[in-house]
Amino acid sequence: MTMRAPDSDLPIVLEDVRFGARAVAIIDGVSLMLASGAPTVLIGPNGSGKTTLLRAAMGLIRPSRGRVTWAGSAEVPPTRRAIVFQRPTMLRRSAAANVHYALAAAGIPRARRPSRIGELLALVGLSPAAERSARRLSGGEQQRLAVARALAREPDVLFLDEPTASLDPASTKALEDVIAAIAKRGIKVVLSTHDLGEARRLAGEIVLLHRGRAVENGPAVQFFDSPQTAIARKFLAGELLV
Repeated sequence: MTMRAPDSDLPIVLEDVRFGARAVAIIDGVSLMLASGAPTVLIGPNGSGKTTLLRAAMGLIRPSRGRVTWAGSAEVPPTRRAIVFQRPTMLRRSAAANVHYALAAAGIPRARRPSRIGELLALVGLSPAAERSARRLSGGEQQRLAVARALAREPDVLFLDEPTASLDPASTKALEDVIAAIAKRGIKVVLSTHDLGEARRLAGEIVLLHRGRAVENGPAVQFFDSPQTAIARKFLAGELLV
């Protein structure tokens, strides 16, 4: 009997996950469930393990201890999840052609591609830039184009690694609006940031990482109104975590 692929990769469950280089743990003993719903935002100082945790949840790295499962299975190809890194590479072609390439790579039928290109560029606010060289777009426009490419495979989980780092306020606002629109479509967004303002604006759930450990995890409102740990209180107060 042929096993049918699950309709979703959710929930994604990390169980006592450790990943490290030799004796140094980048993430250490993290247990976490990523379920459908509002965005989950990973926060914490630089070096706290945010990027590594995203890569593990995406399935790009295997933990040295513990395990990651997608909808209950540990062996699930990443066809229903996508990731955008902090500095995405733009192909040397137009914005529309970048999206076309992603659609072809995702196996979207040729007849559907022109309409999907239009839909995705409209979603990220880049319809007027369709024929512009992707490498000549601003940093914020390139990030939005990278999101459009990631959505080409129609994922139900989208991971974003520090998506607004180095962007000016206008570009940050434009990208945050896109992220909110994606979440409203039922796509689970999991993003990392060190910007508390961004976390407040986007998060339904907060995961605070420090030294590779998840020191606090819960609803965003609860986290910001009544943090449960001393580390969280220091972080929210702007104190340096060492």
